[in-house]
Amino acid sequence: MRIMLIQPKMNKRPMDTDLKTRMSPSLALLTLVSLTPECHEVIMVNENMEEIQYPMDIELVGITITLDVMPRAVEIAQRFRRLGIPVVAGGIHITSSPEECLQHFDAICIGAAERVWAGMIEDVEQGRLQQIYHDMSDFRGEEIVSPAYHKIDKSRYLYTNVILTSRGCPNRCDFCYNSCQNKIYARRPLEDVIKDIESLGTRHVLFIDDNFIGAPAYTRELLNNLRGMNLKWSAAVTTKIADHLDLLDLMAETGCQSLFIGFESINNSSLHGVNKDNHFEKYERLAAEIHRRGIMINASMVFGLDGDERDVFARTLEWLVKNKIETLTSHILTPYPGTELYRRIKREGRIIDHELAKYNTAHVVFQPKGMSAAELYEGYLWIYREFYTLRNIVSRMPHHKAQRKSYFLFNLLYRKFGRVTALLARVIPMRLVGRLAAQISYKIK
Repeated sequence: MRIMLIQPKMNKRPMDTDLKTRMSPSLALLTLVSLTPECHEVIMVNENMEEIQYPMDIELVGITITLDVMPRAVEIAQRFRRLGIPVVAGGIHITSSPEECLQHFDAICIGAAERVWAGMIEDVEQGRLQQIYHDMSDFRGEEIVSPAYHKIDKSRYLYTNVILTSRGCPNRCDFCYNSCQNKIYARRPLEDVIKDIESLGTRHVLFIDDNFIGAPAYTRELLNNLRGMNLKWSAAVTTKIADHLDLLDLMAETGCQSLFIGFESINNSSLHGVNKDNHFEKYERLAAEIHRRGIMINASMVFGLDGDERDVFARTLEWLVKNKIETLTSHILTPYPGTELYRRIKREGRIIDHELAKYNTAHVVFQPKGMSAAELYEGYLWIYREFYTLRNIVSRMPHHKAQRKSYFLFNLLYRKFGRVTALLARVIPMRLVGRLAAQISYKIK
């Protein structure tokens, strides 16, 4: 059977360029490839870089869906279904809002695909495809399969060296998908993680877990296993890393270059209103401890939380610059369907836009309390512009000289002048751009 797996085209945010759309391949699709019996032929299509063909000899289509690409996924499904080709869908939006998605596809997969994908294929072959496939009871990390890394066209992406050590997160922040009903948290066996790293044949690794320190004891054991591998790596953690300074020591020792951290807000009332266990008073010490170990920080900030007023943008910028935060990922609070935040905002009658394509943290789709929708949107654009001005880029320059090459590469070539870089990347293979960046930043070939 010929199977087409599709990643729909993403909706770029105002600060995004084509570099963002080609950052890394979909591990979801690569995992499905690994789960597909070898007797079947699989074609992967990333709509961010190629058009979808609608051949009649395809016998099954699978689509991975995040919330903002749902409208596009529905269009794709309709086209194939009119040709008589069954379409199945999975992904984080399907898992969090299955009832709303079911009508648009022949079948949906809720949660992990490991236990059900081969069965879905067999059911298509036998003409008995069910509408819902769902088996997440006691899902274990041992069941997580390695993505089919060997199927990646490395010339298309900036980074292909992406590793997953766990799925999900033990925290239940109201605005996060991990507050949905079909949530899991599973950690992979350490030997599987190490095997994946070794299979990539590179020293530059990006861990893409929702929360790299969800289980500190596990992380500690993993880091001990990374000793001697001479890696340069990055990951996402919570502010709870401040309670585990020994982990920070291990991170620095094993080659950690940067940490994506969900600070989210400088307002404690805003944080506590979404069940976020952060404390602003600890932020400055945390930033100092991380920087003292030669690790850079990518700060995730969310604006529009209850408790945020118009001055939040200027106060946040002041804190970020003062503490020399190297990079910023900014978001407008977005009530994803299925989350606790969505249920509350909907009860309060504050949803003002139901167009799912706008649910990518770059649009105001609800009525904020402390400012108008227009003020929230303009403030979101303003802080990005100001954070990446040349003056503030120089002001935030890291104290550690070893960090400065990668710092300026990201701030100037990826953010400040990213559109120019993206134009150059049209004639230079993305993989070469990524390798050049790694060579300049970390002396990795």
